[in-house]
This record gives sequence, C-alpha cells and structure tokens, in this order.
Amino acid sequence: MRTFSLLKGLPVYELASGQKLGEVCDVSISGNGSVVGLLVKKGAFIKKTFQVKVDKVSSFGEDGVMVKDKSALERLETEPEYTFEHNESLAGKKLLSKEGEQLGLLEDVYFMEEVGTIVGYELTDGFFSDIANGKRVIKTTGPPAIGKDAIVVTVKSR
Repeated sequence: MRTFSLLKGLPVYELASGQKLGEVCDVSISGNGSVVGLLVKKGAFIKKTFQVKVDKVSSFGEDGVMVKDKSALERLETEPEYTFEHNESLAGKKLLSKEGEQLGLLEDVYFMEEVGTIVGYELTDGFFSDIANGKRVIKTTGPPAIGKDAIVVTVKSR
C-alpha cells in the first residue's frame, strides 16, 4: 500500500539503462476512484507531462519508480478524468459517508500499487485540529462517488 504524498517527486528510472526518465508529479484517477497511472514531468527547461499506467510500473521503491523501458511513458493526449493536485483536483474536497456524515477534507490517498485500487483516505479537519488530534485515515469499501462538491464513500466497519 502506498500514499500519493510518498510518490510525489520520486524519480522514474528505466530498468534497461538506469536512465532517469522524469519525476512523479501527480496521479491520474478514474471516475470509479482507482489510480490509473502516474503523471510524470520530463524535460529540463520545458517540462512535458507523460503518463505511466500502473500496470507498466515494474516496481515502486522508496527512492524511485522503476519501469521496463521508456516506452512505458505515454504522451498525455487528453487530460485525466481526475488528478490529486492538478486538473479536476481531489485534494481538499469534502469526504462524506453514504450516511451523510462529513468525514473531513481529503489530504492524501492510500492505494494498492499493483492494481491502483484506492483503499483509504487521509483526512484533515484543519491545521490546528491536526496538531491537537492528528490526521485521520478512513478505510473504505467499493468505489467512491466523485462529484463536483464532494466525494461520497462507504466507510469500512471495524
């Protein structure tokens, strides 16, 4: 299991040559709430964004993401349905339970690297609340309903 915040900024390397291909800048998220791929910035002065689909990643390490070769980088022809921080950003959105309870504001996502399934959400109630009470992690079942104003989830019972 991995969080987006741990992936952000990690270099992406080609296994065949050890060449750095770019850095993870965001994740592409489908409408059914799964991580489709990693968005990778590549270039020195003019940075272009590429996507590496989750199934094209050989391994997720602490210090880098490994892909078989540079063919894993696909040009981003259309904008992803959702991202965590860029277009159609999910960061900072309200998270509501199916019962209508506001759970908090989305701060990070936990997902299974191999398949991209989001299994939990890290929530915040604001800076001072986080200092006093800490951040909360909500585990969910089933796909979320992602809307313009909020994300509705089924909270896993303990």
